[in-house]
Amino acid sequence: MGRRRVIGIGAGAVVVVAVAVALALFQPWLLVVDETVEEDLPDDVVATDDSGLAGDGESDGATDAAEQAQSPEPTRSAPAWTELASGDFIDAEHGTTGRARIVRSADGDRQLWLEGLDTSNGPDLHVWVTDRPSGGDCAGCSDSWGIYDDGAYARLGELKGNRGDQRYPIPDDADLSAMTSVVIWCDRFNVAFGTAAIA
Repeated sequence: MGRRRVIGIGAGAVVVVAVAVALALFQPWLLVVDETVEEDLPDDVVATDDSGLAGDGESDGATDAAEQAQSPEPTRSAPAWTELASGDFIDAEHGTTGRARIVRSADGDRQLWLEGLDTSNGPDLHVWVTDRPSGGDCAGCSDSWGIYDDGAYARLGELKGNRGDQRYPIPDDADLSAMTSVVIWCDRFNVAFGTAAIA
């Protein structure tokens, strides 16, 4: 076998490996594949008082349960959910629309609801609540959308789908009092796809 042929085979093998690694890393087919999720989001939600998330620390569940035990039986029309905060999504690295709502049930369970979410699909997407500002922090500088893992955040799980209505339980030990935004976060590339202000 000639030297040129050996070099050609070696170069071809390097190209094949590089393409395979790039495909595995970037998963470009996700840009044309949408995953739609349509979970039930109840209608019986009322707005909270002005305190919003500021008074929603780690012990809310126990406090709410104690308050309910001392209060009279709720009427039949009492709402099952109270909205603590909400905000509309804005674009980050990808166009993103929809609404984020943080709600609390009558028994103290907290959830994040994503209503009408529409963003790009991508690899390793997660839903976070963070103390970083929605919209980035440096007016379009090169790392404007990479700040969300720099401060405090609570991971709520992998993004179920890049479109539709979705629910994410908020852990009991997550202190939401300092949180200011909901983020669709790409863990693989450390960048936000979209953000919503909740404070």
